[in-house]
Amino acid sequence: MAVLLAPAALDRIRGYLQDAPGALGLRFGVKKTGCSGWGYLADMAKEQRPGDTVFEQDGVRIYVDAESLDLVDGTQIDFVKQGLNEQFVFRNPNVTAECGCGESFTTRADAA
Repeated sequence: MAVLLAPAALDRIRGYLQDAPGALGLRFGVKKTGCSGWGYLADMAKEQRPGDTVFEQDGVRIYVDAESLDLVDGTQIDFVKQGLNEQFVFRNPNVTAECGCGESFTTRADAA
């Protein structure tokens, strides 16, 4: 089990952590949303919650809640710049379909 950060995402999150005193790391998970079912949540973790799984990569901690873990296991988080646009990109091996706008996704478990 793992959630991995590409080098660009690792650098970006380190910057966010420097600007957020008291933040423990990245909180990453999913919530029900959109036309396909799931949307990603990413924020600074202010606390470790019961049931969290914590991954650590090069000194950066990633907190994933128990409900999200199976849906994001194996995800690589990257940070890309294209022209004037910057965004986090999630490469999730569990995704089987995405909505047309790219805001939500479904997994193998949803199809079962």
